[in-house]
Amino acid sequence: MTFPRPLGGVAFDLDGVLTDTARAHYRAWKRLADTLGIAFDEEANEALKGVDRMGSLALILGDRPGFDAGRRDALAAQKNRWYLEEIENFGPADLFPGAREAVEACRAAGLAVALASASRNAPLLLRRLGVETLFHVVVDPAGVARGKPAPDIFLAAAAATNTAPAAMLGVEDAPAGIAAIRAAGMASLGIGPAGSLPEADRLIPSIADFRLGDYCDGTA
Repeated sequence: MTFPRPLGGVAFDLDGVLTDTARAHYRAWKRLADTLGIAFDEEANEALKGVDRMGSLALILGDRPGFDAGRRDALAAQKNRWYLEEIENFGPADLFPGAREAVEACRAAGLAVALASASRNAPLLLRRLGVETLFHVVVDPAGVARGKPAPDIFLAAAAATNTAPAAMLGVEDAPAGIAAIRAAGMASLGIGPAGSLPEADRLIPSIADFRLGDYCDGTA
């Protein structure tokens, strides 16, 4: 996709884009897997990147029998309790360098700014990070039918900001997220090392490298 282009809004992912909760998620999933006797390491954790809680649990359990819906709900709730313990001391200092500035630049340009995170804890994290007032919309993944890589959460962000998907930029660090952005018909900006997200329309190393003028030449 050609940049810069007219934009009406930007939808940011949270984990891995604005802050790093990856280690907290990994430790909570590892603890759960250990209690179940399931081998789980950092390599296996890569498959969970950008995937929502129940989807991640399904990947860990695989086709093992004995995990009905009720037990899966209980396991997911336990993982979330352990995750909340991990992020209890998060604060503004845990924002990535340049994260606040990137969101503020979008607002200053008159763009709609949405958060499109697979985490149901996103509102809590935004409050702890001190940036909850910077977003016009925070999409609750509980309110969409399918998680990433399906486009639902990004389409919901577009609808909530009254912005056409084609006039939005999605910012993601995970293959599942980039796939979701593309399926929604949005322009995609990947964050990660060179070659890490080949499907992204543009790739930058970190949110500190976000320069709105590189992607936006005015509002749509």
